Amino acid sequence: MNCIEINNVSKNYKDTCALNNVSLKIEKNKIYGLLGRNGAGKSTLLNVITNRVFADSGEVLIDGIPSVENDKVQQKVYLMSEVTLYPDKMKIKDTFRWSGEFYSGFDMEYAMAMAERFGLNVNKTVKSLSTGYTSIFKVIIALSVNTPYVLLDEPVLGLDANHRNLFYQVLLEKYSNSPSAIVISTHLIEEVSNVIEDIIIIKSGKIYKNESREELLSKGYTISGRATQIDAFIADKNVIGVDTLGGLKTAYILGTLNRNKIPEGIEVTKLDLQKLFIQLTNA
Repeated sequence: MNCIEINNVSKNYKDTCALNNVSLKIEKNKIYGLLGRNGAGKSTLLNVITNRVFADSGEVLIDGIPSVENDKVQQKVYLMSEVTLYPDKMKIKDTFRWSGEFYSGFDMEYAMAMAERFGLNVNKTVKSLSTGYTSIFKVIIALSVNTPYVLLDEPVLGLDANHRNLFYQVLLEKYSNSPSAIVISTHLIEEVSNVIEDIIIIKSGKIYKNESREELLSKGYTISGRATQIDAFIADKNVIGVDTLGGLKTAYILGTLNRNKIPEGIEVTKLDLQKLFIQLTNA
């Protein structure tokens, strides 16, 4: 099967459970959003997939082949993470060449073109780059290796608004021209909402939600009105959060609503992804 398959993976760090019996599939030709609060287990999951961290139990299969200590199958996956894998004094153009030694599909012409688009000076050293340009050079490598699976952990860290916009544009261009499985782990949920197709929410080391963006968003509603009226209306609903201000109340609902049965005086709006994520992970 052409996918990354994660089966019953658990990982503990001393007294902390980072991953708790996690199972999911990452299929090709999709862009995933991996969402979760700090410490939820997102980075640990990506590191387990790429053998940077080994699970205590469970297994990871890449295209049906166990990934542990298998360099050949790991060539199908590239992880951009907070860790910089290149020597501080190495020039950026040399990091591109070095990447080509490890990944046969690395596209030097594309990497240099992307460096020009982002305004990245390839004659600078790794250590001399700002936080934003460090992210940019890592993103360029990740999109140039041409692996079937690309994992991006906080890819826009330190980028200004213009560079973040360019990143999403470049990402969609790349995906359109050569589809692959792309996983984006990020805190900028509102920005990534229109890019991702499937959403994986990880909470306290467990997979909390794993479904298409459209399906998840179709279930989220905000209802507002007088507190007494809202309390009566939500009695049999799946309420994921509540805000109260004086005699007014706002409730956040996950499920389906029959708009024909909504009492007069209650206002209903759709939840955007960021608000939905906050309510789902607050508890």
